[in-house]
Amino acid sequence: MNEMIDEMEEGKRMLLEMVKSMDATVQVVIPVAPSNSRFLIALTKGLNRQFITLSEDDILDLPADAKVRANVTKVLNEAMTALETRQSG
Repeated sequence: MNEMIDEMEEGKRMLLEMVKSMDATVQVVIPVAPSNSRFLIALTKGLNRQFITLSEDDILDLPADAKVRANVTKVLNEAMTALETRQSG
């Protein structure tokens, strides 16, 4: 059980690093625990907010699985683009 918590924290930490590498001004809120095995993650820049949903498995596998990282990167890019679009609109 403790190992799974460590893996979850490692995945959350990697997600934060991914967001910061894309845009250091974006704030990220990741829930402590999933709801129905999914995380509703808030990305905020200025007054604009976007939500992404990632599965518990995606968070757990993020550090070790390149395919999961690629998928999460795509989701983050789409959310970041939406944040920028709302920012300038």
